[in-house]
Amino acid sequence: MYIRRWNPVNEMMAIQNQIGRILRESMDKGEGGEFEYGAWLPPVDMREEADKVVLEMEVPGIRKEDVEIHIENNVLTVRGEKKFERDEKKENYHKIERTYGKFSRSFSLPSAIKSDSVEATMKDGILVLTLPYAEEAKPKKIAIKS
Repeated sequence: MYIRRWNPVNEMMAIQNQIGRILRESMDKGEGGEFEYGAWLPPVDMREEADKVVLEMEVPGIRKEDVEIHIENNVLTVRGEKKFERDEKKENYHKIERTYGKFSRSFSLPSAIKSDSVEATMKDGILVLTLPYAEEAKPKKIAIKS
């Protein structure tokens, strides 16, 4: 038997891995509660400009036909699926690290969004949603009367 030096970093890494696994499993539940392999969350940048909110979502390898966008009760929901295309004849993978499967992201929006004027574009794997404010919600400069 030998004495091994205690390394707290190794224990922290083990705990982090366990927490990550638990969180992934809790997020991988489908709408009906069934387990869905490959569920993932595409990263998002959201910024506010003077007259609109702009959301940019990374969805590489996804066709625009595989993405659904809905706004209901001031909640924006983006759903889609990145399909795993495989060749049955050459199925000899050594490693698969890219993420596949269904995703769903929801965002609370300010009530002043003009939902009938929302625009969506997709280019180079980036989905861009432009959510304009209604006219009455845009900032206005007020002149001071003498």
